[in-house]
Order: sequence, then structure tokens, then C-alpha cells
Amino acid sequence: MKFLTQLAAWIDKLNERVGNSVIWLTSALVLIVCYDVITRYLFRESMVAIQELEWHLFAFIFLLAAAFTLKHDRHVRVDVFYVKFSPKVRAWVDLFGTLFFLIPFSLVVIISSWNFVAISFKIGETSPDPGGLPARYILKAAIPIAFILVLLQSISIIHQSLKTILNPTAEEGESES
Repeated sequence: MKFLTQLAAWIDKLNERVGNSVIWLTSALVLIVCYDVITRYLFRESMVAIQELEWHLFAFIFLLAAAFTLKHDRHVRVDVFYVKFSPKVRAWVDLFGTLFFLIPFSLVVIISSWNFVAISFKIGETSPDPGGLPARYILKAAIPIAFILVLLQSISIIHQSLKTILNPTAEEGESES
């Protein structure tokens, strides 16, 4: 269990760093969108590269912040029943959800995106639009990277769930506020 504890701590630290780095992209995205809106509506000019940069940044933010969001338990979930469960029942739900849904889905995305990304790198994929951004393969590479980070975070979730489940002092009736 000591190795799992150290591994979970390393994973949490990694995803915290990635998440905190990606947070800064949101500021860049806001500035770029403001620039795009001003040039489009005040000066009646628009650039394909700026529009593509907007959705590239959004994709990086969404993909690379997924594990960070999962780490902080801010992901989308139906909390109707979950919030009323005791910490041990929540830990069981998290453990089974991670083992039977999160890990398999992450593996499917990683495996199925691998060739997609490899082909994009091999051909040096760029934007098909005139004036678009080069190196689209970098954006596509974020897909397996993001799900590798999510897969790693699932190990930390399993560790935390097992810690809660195996804790003999945790009472079944406890609930977090």
C-alpha cells in the first residue's frame, strides 16, 4: 500500500501541475476571443488562423484539464443519490465506477486514438483551410495524452477509495458537508 500511496501522490502532483499550467490558457483564450470579436465586428476583418486558434486552445483546455478536474472532484456527475451516501458508500461507488467505466473508457480512447495521431504526425497534418494553423498533429496528440492523465488519475481515485473503504475508524453513518 505504501507504493500505491507514493504513486498516487506523484500522480496528484503531476495532474495538479498540468491543470495549473492549462488554467493560464483560459486567459489567453479570452484575450484571443476578444481580439477576434473586435476585429470582426468593428473592422469587418476575420482571420482563419485566429478562429482556429480559439478552438485549438479550447480543445487543449478541455482535454488537458480533464484529469485535474477529476482530481478535484469537479467533473459532471448525477449527485442526486451520491451526496446522501456515507463516505464509505461513496468510496465504493467511486471504486466501481473507476474500475468498470473510467479505466475501460480511457483505454479505449488511448488505443483508438493512437493510429489517428500517428498518421497525423506522419503526414505532417495542417489545417485544410487557407490561412489556417500548421501542425494540427500537436492538437491531435493531446487526445491520448489527456486520457493517459485521466487513466493515471484513476489510480489515485482507486487509492483514495481503498483508503476510505479499509479505514476501520470511518463510521458508515458519516457524511461530508
